[in-house]
Amino acid sequence: MTPVLTARQAGELHKSLIAYLSSINIKSTTILQDELCVDEKFDDITRKKYEGILERKWTSVMRLQRRILDLESKVTDLETKLQSVTTIRPQQDPTNWLPDAEARHKLQSHRDQVTSVAFHPTHSSLASSSEDCSIKIWDWEHGQLERTLKGHRLPVLGLDYGGPKEQTRLASCSSDLTVKIWDPSSKYANVRTLCGHDHSVHAVRFLPNGNLVSSGRDGSIRVWDVMTGYCLRTIDSQAGWIRDISPSADGNYVVSAGDDQVATIWNVLSGEVNARMIGHGGVIECCAVAPATSHVYIACLGSMKLSGREMFVATGSRDSNIKLWNERGRLIKTLEGHDTWVRGLAFHPQGKFLVSVGDDRTIRCWDLSNEARLAKTIVGSSKFLSSVRWGPSMHSDQGTSHVVAIGSADNSVRIWM
Repeated sequence: MTPVLTARQAGELHKSLIAYLSSINIKSTTILQDELCVDEKFDDITRKKYEGILERKWTSVMRLQRRILDLESKVTDLETKLQSVTTIRPQQDPTNWLPDAEARHKLQSHRDQVTSVAFHPTHSSLASSSEDCSIKIWDWEHGQLERTLKGHRLPVLGLDYGGPKEQTRLASCSSDLTVKIWDPSSKYANVRTLCGHDHSVHAVRFLPNGNLVSSGRDGSIRVWDVMTGYCLRTIDSQAGWIRDISPSADGNYVVSAGDDQVATIWNVLSGEVNARMIGHGGVIECCAVAPATSHVYIACLGSMKLSGREMFVATGSRDSNIKLWNERGRLIKTLEGHDTWVRGLAFHPQGKFLVSVGDDRTIRCWDLSNEARLAKTIVGSSKFLSSVRWGPSMHSDQGTSHVVAIGSADNSVRIWM
């Protein structure tokens, strides 16, 4: 058998053993010295030289053993997580996938409540805004903070990614009356600040053509050329505080909603009203235009035939209700279930579900294919939930998977995927 120790290492070990036994008053060390072939005379100087070496070596071994056990435990946990990712995610039905009870990541860095979240259209980046006046950029796949953007002087209230083709920008709006444009390709440099609103700017959304629309407490809707910073059009709603806006898929219309308890569809080019949706009994906090994938389900709810020119809208209010409308302002369905204010709405990318969040701390998933009945309720946070966004669908050889982000008043963002 090949020796584990070299001759020198064995000699050092033998001398340490003899020194240790001498230190605890073992008298027969001379016999052991002969047995181990240690020819060095063990006087006081030699004994002190090797005294304590054995104890230190043993303590180091024990520390290494504990470290090995800790690392083995971590490896086991990581293998379990990897197994769950590789075996469970491919089995997801993308049409029916909804958030689970437990979020994959809880992103924490903000010092005040999160007001809005937005996904980069192609990269695994998520932006979150907060009343702490900052914007955080996260890697949502790994749950890591990438950078913090500072530039607004007051709470940041809304975010959106978009812009001209091949030139994705991040837009933010704030209580400081400004809209800021950030360039992700240049370390999120603040490339432009848009001024013109007379009060807090509450929402921003990019149009398909790359222009930007913003709205706020001054009751106006402004259309901006992002590249030049020029305000192309101002629509005076004369409706007071506009809390949220949502553009149509073709960018020709934008829906606004707010304190007047009415949601309005505006023609972006002419600034004229296309329809008004009247029926809520409280301030409307959020609105969302349904994607084309949802049209067949919503049309069935209203016993309607599709013509290809439809536009359906969902609105959420402080009256605890969610309402579905068509482009003419006709009420199709009222969804009842939240206990208090509804703060955010987002349609499932596959169109079958509508997800809502609110002050009752719950995430509610409504099945549009089954009379818009409540399909799932999840307690999402210890405090009220402020915003919800679906991320871009991810396609691979294993199928399609989805990701959703939800912002909360507990200063965090949660990711389900």
